[in-house]
Amino acid sequence: MSDPRKKHDEHSAQDLLRELFPDTHRELFGDGHGPARATLGLYEVADGRLALVHGDQLAEFTPIEPKGNNPLHCDLCHYTRSRSEAALYRVHVAARRTRYVTLCLGSAACVARAGERALLKLAGRIFPIEPVGPDER
Repeated sequence: MSDPRKKHDEHSAQDLLRELFPDTHRELFGDGHGPARATLGLYEVADGRLALVHGDQLAEFTPIEPKGNNPLHCDLCHYTRSRSEAALYRVHVAARRTRYVTLCLGSAACVARAGERALLKLAGRIFPIEPVGPDER
C-alpha cells in the first residue's frame, strides 16, 4: 500500500525556475505570450574548457597547449590577443571531423564585446554536431 503522505508532485527544472527565479525564467524562456527565446551562450566549465549552448545543442571546447609566441586573433570578438589572453580550442563536430577555434580566455567579456549576432555566427559554424558513436543520437 502506498503512503499518501509520501506523495510527491514531480516538477521539471523549468517549473522550478519559474517558481523560484521568475525573472531568469522570463529571460531564458520568454514570458509565455510569444515564442520562447532559444538559449544561446558561451560558458566556462572545468579545466579551462568552454561550453557553447544553442537551444538543446551543446559543444565542448577543449583548450590546446600553446605553441609559439605569436598573438592570436579571436574568432568571436575579432580582437588580436597575446598568448596569455587567448587560447586555441578543439571542438569535435563529427566522428572524424574537428574544428579549431581561437577565443579569448575571459569568455564573458569576449561575448559582451562580440554580441549575440557573432555568437550566433559561431554557433552556425559548430552546429549541428553529428553523433560520434552508435549510442549517441
